[in-house]
Formats: sequence, structure tokens, C-alpha cells
Amino acid sequence: MYLGIDFGTSGSRAVVIDAAQTIQATVNVAIDQPTNWQLWRSSLFDLIEQIPAGLREQVRAIAINGTSSTVLICDAAGEPLAEPLLYSDARGSAVLDRVRSIAPADHTVVSATSSLAKLLWWLHEGAIAPPAYFLHQADWLGFCLHGQLGISDYHNALKLGYDVGDLRYPDWMPDFPIHLPQVVAPGTPIAPVLPDLRDRFGFPPDCHVCAGTTDSIAAFLASGAQFPGEAVTSLGSTLVLKLLSETRVDDTRYGIYSHRYGDLWLVGGASNTGGAVLRQFFTDAELDRLSAQIAIDPPSLLNYYPLLQPGDRFPINDPDLPPRLEPRPADPVEFLHGLLQGIAQIEARGYHLLIELGATPVRSIYTAGGGAKNDVWMQIRSRLLKVPVCRSPQTEAAFGTALLALRSRLSAEED
Repeated sequence: MYLGIDFGTSGSRAVVIDAAQTIQATVNVAIDQPTNWQLWRSSLFDLIEQIPAGLREQVRAIAINGTSSTVLICDAAGEPLAEPLLYSDARGSAVLDRVRSIAPADHTVVSATSSLAKLLWWLHEGAIAPPAYFLHQADWLGFCLHGQLGISDYHNALKLGYDVGDLRYPDWMPDFPIHLPQVVAPGTPIAPVLPDLRDRFGFPPDCHVCAGTTDSIAAFLASGAQFPGEAVTSLGSTLVLKLLSETRVDDTRYGIYSHRYGDLWLVGGASNTGGAVLRQFFTDAELDRLSAQIAIDPPSLLNYYPLLQPGDRFPINDPDLPPRLEPRPADPVEFLHGLLQGIAQIEARGYHLLIELGATPVRSIYTAGGGAKNDVWMQIRSRLLKVPVCRSPQTEAAFGTALLALRSRLSAEED
């Protein structure tokens, strides 16, 4: 068995799969204090304890994903020295000039929410007392299981400034008075589960913990996409595009950056449009009922750019971009048609931009997130995108992380 754990801001989820990639168990724990690191640890252990003992005793490898740029600082014993900063925490804006003075102008770390900006903010506030360690959420949760402090993966480390092309920290990175994590490939075996936890949970002696990944890449893994030109659109509260490409594309003008994905590149961006805009106007029941009444031909004549508030990141990177939700027709079916088409147009524009900048052309798109359940939306998107669009067979980030654990074990056995 192989265990994948997905840690989010409102809860954690675990999936156990066998070697045939069949799900054997799914469990979850709610988290009502997303910056409470004690709760992170207790939730992690509670989650594992929910897995049936008969499955735990067969688990050969464990992997964990966390939200990208959710970070914390720890002492030499691994105990946090301050409250963690979440992925969306923008207090790094106070030191953004310092970030710009360090990093190249077009680097993904030049953002108020990047891991590097958070590190510089902590240094500015005097919160770091050497010796201290800087870790991402997935790094620290892995440490809680294997006890090896200061190890990360190159997916999580991207927004810290780690060079995923040369696989090292860049020359422009200063010497900080804190231990930056040693960075390895996602899925790299790190160490066995600590003996006391192995006895507590009944894991076998050869069960190891491997380097993790981010939540969005775990969702990509879950989709099954594996060839250049395959993409995954996550239709959740926001719209996230990821395209597997033979060419790396990074362009901060449009909020585009690339993750290393083995020998390929995972190119993408995230827009503030998405399901959160729809729920501003409709309940889930209304979305189901009204969507069924939409006739997608002819297309809507409404030219919307649906946003909750001004500002978008991709494909238009403009913090002041105004929402475009007028005119609003009296007919709610017509209004919803315009919204769904508007979001689909942003998606199409995003993929077109990725290809225009050099990414491998899209040949098929898997869809994850709540929006994948809307058949009419899928049809609208398929018409605009002009490539096959289908639902991901698996959409759980925890499932993708379990696949990472499985591949880690198989790779270790081959070596």
C-alpha cells in the first residue's frame, strides 16, 4: 500500500492505494485554525489513525503535499519559532523592494506572497534567531514523520528562489542567517518512519517517507496526464492551468512560471476568475438547475471578464483589472451562460498565451475541480478550446500524492 496526504488550509485528506493504483481507503480531518502548527501535527496523526490498521501495516511509502508558499521557521529541534505564514499571506509586500534588489526582475519570487518574500519579512521583523531552519508546510509535516530536518523538494522550493533548471540555489541568493532546505526531487526517499511512530501506527519497518510536492502539482499527478501537450484545468474557486511542455516558459508579465516535471516542464498560471464568482450570484442547486436550461448554440453575446474584485494574475497580470459583469440580463439563465462563457474565454486565452510564448501546443485537457461536474460548461469550453476536453479520472490531490509515493518505492526498488 502507498499513502498520499494532502494538507490544505481547511482540512487534510489521505488516500491509500495499492500497486494497481486502486483506492483502498480515503479519510479526512477538518482544520479550523489554518496557522496553528500544533494542529497541523495533531491532524496529521489523527488522519493516519483513521486509516484501518490492516492497511497501515502494509504501507511501504508515504508522501505529503502542502499548499505552495505556506512556510514556517523552526529551531534545531524542528519546533516552530513563529506562527506559519499561509500561501496567501501578503505581508511580504513590506519587503518587496528588497526582493527586487536581490532577484532577477522576471523571477517568480518577485511577489508579496512568495516564499522568499516571507523569509525576508521574518528577517526584517527579527523573528529569526540562529540556528533556525526555513521550511515549507510539506517539508515540516514530512519531518514530523521521518525526523530529518531541513529537506525540501524542488516543487515547493521554486518560490523560494531555487533554480529548477540547474538544480541548485542561484548565485544571486544571499547568505541568510538561517538554514535553507536541502532540495531534492519530489518522491526522493528521505528516511523510514520514526520508530516510535512506526510502533504507534503499525507501519512496517521498511516504510519510508519521501520528498513531497505542492497541492496543485499533486492534482496534476492525479489526472493521469503524462505526455507533452496534455494539460489540466482546475475549475475550483479560481482557474488554474497547467500544461506539460517540452519547453520551459517563465514570464512574470503574464504571471506564468514553470515547474520542473522530470525531464519536462509544467507550465501554467492561475486566474482569479472561477467558481467563487459563480457562487457570488448562484447557489449550487441554482447552478445545476439553470445550467441545464442553457442552449450553448448560439454563443452568448455577453462579453464578461468575471472577477470577484479588481485584479487578475493570468492571462492578464493587472492588479487593477476591473471585473466586467455588465450588462446583466434579467434572465438568470442568460446571465449564467455569459459567466460560464466568460470564464471559458479566459481559459482559452491562457492556453493560447502559453503556446504563443513557446510551450508545447495543447492536444488534450483534463478537468479537475467542482466545475468538472457541469456538463454544459464542459461543452462551452470544448467549443472554445478546440481540443478534446474530459474529466480527470481522479481529482483528489491526495491520490496524486499517493502515486508519488508509489513511484518513489518502485524507483527505489529498481535502484
